[in-house]
Formats: sequence, C-alpha cells, structure tokens
Amino acid sequence: MAVETRRLTMRPITERDWPLFLGLHTDPKVIALCFDEPPMKEIKNKFAARLQSWHPGSESWLCWVISDRASGNDIGVTGLVMNRGIAEVGYLLLPQFHGQGYATESLAALLDWAFNEHDIAQYRAAVTQGNAGSESVLRKCDFELLAIEPDAYTIGGKWYDDYVYVLDKKLI
Repeated sequence: MAVETRRLTMRPITERDWPLFLGLHTDPKVIALCFDEPPMKEIKNKFAARLQSWHPGSESWLCWVISDRASGNDIGVTGLVMNRGIAEVGYLLLPQFHGQGYATESLAALLDWAFNEHDIAQYRAAVTQGNAGSESVLRKCDFELLAIEPDAYTIGGKWYDDYVYVLDKKLI
C-alpha cells in the first residue's frame, strides 16, 4: 500500500530502510530539538518495532517512508500510534529537506488517509520548545496548541517545555 501526493510517495517502512532510519536518529541537525542521540540498541529496537504490521487497534507505530516522487529519493519518515483512541503523530525529515513543505504535505496526507480509511478523527502531537518548524507544520495542518507542559523533556542536559497540539478532524 502506498499513498501519493503531488510531490511525495509514502509507503510502509521495510528492513531495507535501516540506513535512513539510523540517519534520522543520529544526525545532529535532525535530532537537535527532538531528543538526545539514543544508544544503538535503542535505535535498533525502535526500528524493529516500526516494522510490525499496523491496524487501528494495535499498540505499534504505523511508520511510512516519505519519498520524493520526481527523484525517488527518501526524505524521511512519518507515522502515528494509537493511544486511547487518539493518534499521536510524528515525523522526521533529513536536514536537506527541511523548510520545503515536505513535512506539511506528508502529515496532511497521513491525516487524510487515517481519517478516510480508518475514521481516526482525533490527533495529538508534542513538540519540544524552540522547534518552530514543527510547530508551523502542525498549525498548517489545522492543529491547535492545547497546553504547554513545563520542563517535560531534557536534551543535552537542558530542560525543555513540550508544546502539546491537538486536532479533531470532525470539527473542521
């Protein structure tokens, strides 16, 4: 199963996507405002978990690889995990593709697919304080800021607030 947009193709992650996944979890420009670089064992476990099959009732992540339709180059990953009927969404893109609208286009397509194919209407995303690019992506996809959780996360030994965004597609 693949989902296509004007510029992108998104497909389920496979074993062959390990180099992309590893790069997204170790590149300082990607993870700077997301998390500290995890140990290799943790990255491998996370990758193995993303390979599991997904359905709306599962506890595993739906993880799609985002590719540029014109070049075929992989851009990053996007996905969601269900938690009490609410889909927590996330995305990571290689730095050379930041600021070009790919995250917004891929997230909008993921939301439309989840709503149209699985009637998932409620979404949540947490963004680390200072990650203005991700906040912009969420706002462009109709998410609204629900709360700021002070000192929710540490990166590089520094505490950051989490900005919690929500979307209910049945209300828009």
